[in-house]
Amino acid sequence: MSTTLRINGKSHQVDLPDDVPLLWVLRDEVGLTGTKFGCGVAACGACTVHIDGEAVRSCQVALSDVWGEVTTVEGLGTPDAMAAIQQAWVEHQVAQCGYCQSGQIMQAASLLAENPAPSDAEIDEAMQGNLCRCGTYPRIRAAIHAAAQKMQEA
Repeated sequence: MSTTLRINGKSHQVDLPDDVPLLWVLRDEVGLTGTKFGCGVAACGACTVHIDGEAVRSCQVALSDVWGEVTTVEGLGTPDAMAAIQQAWVEHQVAQCGYCQSGQIMQAASLLAENPAPSDAEIDEAMQGNLCRCGTYPRIRAAIHAAAQKMQEA
């Protein structure tokens, strides 16, 4: 079945079954490989994207269930014009292996859109569904605080 999706501000037409997970649409059909496959059961957060600004696990959203515009990590910013959260990630050297980072960044961006000045407890609560095997949680928290401050100053 042919479906048109709006992804990162552009329209994409895909001809796939309705039950194909959005994750595979993004990676295999559209070529946006920043969104990662981690577990396939929405337990790790590696596949986090936004649909109409809401952080969702793309491995569990069927193509037919996509209700609005999709934003992936590629849609937040570019290397020359990074979003505040991406810049903070670099400045705080959050990534080690980097595998979970796109999902972490997307979850953090959603948090900051809803709560521009989160406390440590609010960050921990919002980020609890995003796992990092390298254990960079303190740097993740510091980067979120830095991005929040930078966004408030802008």
